[in-house]
Amino acid sequence: MLDEALTKLDGGDYGMILRAKGIVDGGADGWLEFDMVPGEHEIRPSTPDVTGKLCVIGSKLQEGAIAELFGL
Repeated sequence: MLDEALTKLDGGDYGMILRAKGIVDGGADGWLEFDMVPGEHEIRPSTPDVTGKLCVIGSKLQEGAIAELFGL
């Protein structure tokens, strides 16, 4: 599911994404940490500091759509 979300985020429909990173609840997969740059992303198991985190850097970001994509 996270892999799908990152692939969609990289598709251009959410703005020009330069970098994204975060720690999110992967449900049955537990907490997952990710890093993304255009054309490439990495996902690895993690533990949250306090709660999940999400940071997306770019221009003309569709913030509401990004939040929905990640279930926020």
